[in-house]
Order: sequence, then structure tokens, then C-alpha cells
Amino acid sequence: MDAFLTADGLLALVTLTAMEIVLGIDNVVFLAILVGRLPAPQQEPARRLGLTLALGIRICLLFAISWIIGLTAPLFTVLGQEISGRDLILFGGGAFLIAKATWEIYDKVEGEAHEASAAPARGTFAFVLIQILLLDIVFSLDSVITAVGMVQHLSIMVVAMVLSMLVMLVSSGAVSAFVNRHPSVKILALAFLLLIGVVLVADGLGTHVNKAYIYFAMAFSLFVEMLNLRYRKKRGAH
Repeated sequence: MDAFLTADGLLALVTLTAMEIVLGIDNVVFLAILVGRLPAPQQEPARRLGLTLALGIRICLLFAISWIIGLTAPLFTVLGQEISGRDLILFGGGAFLIAKATWEIYDKVEGEAHEASAAPARGTFAFVLIQILLLDIVFSLDSVITAVGMVQHLSIMVVAMVLSMLVMLVSSGAVSAFVNRHPSVKILALAFLLLIGVVLVADGLGTHVNKAYIYFAMAFSLFVEMLNLRYRKKRGAH
């Protein structure tokens, strides 16, 4: 508790919470895409359950810091490159994200004509939940490693993650509705997921990409898309 009563502790809490919210954006976007395949009555429970699972996984990983540190130890070497457990998780998660985003983009672009007839069978609650759980593990690993690198106090890490998840829980419904309401934004969101998948694969292969560049590119692309939406809305009003 003493950690929260100092200026450094409060600053660390605010900084880490903001960082966790930024890192959680891809999680919210992924949730929006996946739960959009479920029938309307199941979407909100799936979204809330997905974020709750993400928070639970993050907190469990925080209490297993020694195990996380152990994941960075090399397991074997391929072509002179040391491969650790963390690398395998990031590579596998990134490959899954690339495959999922690519398939979703193909489905939106090429499968539009069959969308109405195929809608009832597009996804089951259990299958969507399994996909959410798999990506929660990958995103949580990245999030926890960031937290461990920024803050020394476990209590601050836990509170920051709970606060960030509450923000995402409140905003996820609006984000999902907005993404599903605008097809062009959904394609852009899928492109973001594809980009994040490539970054995770690169990280898993030992090539670190500064995520500040990635998030800046995503923010700029979203800004341009917002201008396009406003322009189309203005033209439609005339």
C-alpha cells in the first residue's frame, strides 16, 4: 500500500495504466471482429467474458513472474538464432493473428455475396471463446512483460491492469458497434491486426520493432479514415 502513497508510485500507476490501455487496443479490436460473428444476444456476454479472461490471465502471469523470466531463456538454436519459450508463443500467436486477419479480410471482400445466407453458421460461442482465449494469452504475455519492465511493485501492476481493463470493458461495446457499423473501418481494423501479427512474428524471430511506430501508423490511418467517413457522410447528406 505504501507504494501508492509516493509521487513515484502514483506516477508509475498512471503511466502503466495508460500504457496498458494502449496495448489493450488491439485486444479490443480483435474482440470486436470475433464477437461480430456471433448472434446479437451472445455478443455482449462474449465481449465481457473475453475481457474478464484477459484480466485473469494477466494477473495470473504477474504472480508467475519467475516463470515469465524463465520464458526468455534459450530453449534451442536455429541457424545461429536462440529461440526461447517467449519467442515460440509470440511467433505462434502472430502466425495465428496473420492467418485469422487474412481469412477475415478475404471473407469480407470476396465472401460478401454469401454473407447473408451464411450468417447463422458464422461462429459458435465456444469456438469464438477459444480464439479469444488464445489471443488473450499472447497479448497478456506482451502486456505483462511491459509491466514488469516498467514497475517494480506488484500491487501497482495489478491495479494498473484492473483499471485498464475497466476502461476497455466500458469502451469495448462502443468500439465493437462502431467497427461493425462501418465496413471500411472493419477492413482497416483487420489490417491493423494483420500488422500486429507481423510484428509479433518478427519479435518471435528476434527482430524487435518499436511499437511506437506501429501505433503512430495505426493512429494516422484511423485519423484519415475518420476524415473519409465524415466526407462520405457530408456527401450523403446533400
